[in-house]
Amino acid sequence: MRLFLLTIVTLAACSEEASHLGNPLLLPISGINTAIGNAAYDQRRGQVEIIVKSNFDAIRNDINTGGGPVLTEAMDAAGIPLEDRPARIIQLQSNMGLYAGNPGALVVALMVYGG
Repeated sequence: MRLFLLTIVTLAACSEEASHLGNPLLLPISGINTAIGNAAYDQRRGQVEIIVKSNFDAIRNDINTGGGPVLTEAMDAAGIPLEDRPARIIQLQSNMGLYAGNPGALVVALMVYGG
């Protein structure tokens, strides 16, 4: 009976039909990878949030002046590539009205830029 069930599951996994689930035998591995990725993202976001909320006036000043130590620290924590930072600072400057009283929005923007 076990051999029969194993054969059925294996054949179902090898179907030529498209499946939005992918290979069902790999679902546990996919779930583990998702959990690990989510934990890493949550840790990075937590670091960015602490930096932004603890230094909100300083980071807004850094954005307005085109850079500075607090903004650099936040961008490092968010994982924003060095080569993207000049363009991201310009974007942050152009959206300062959104972040003026909302540190959470700034955290989200930095995380989106960091990927």
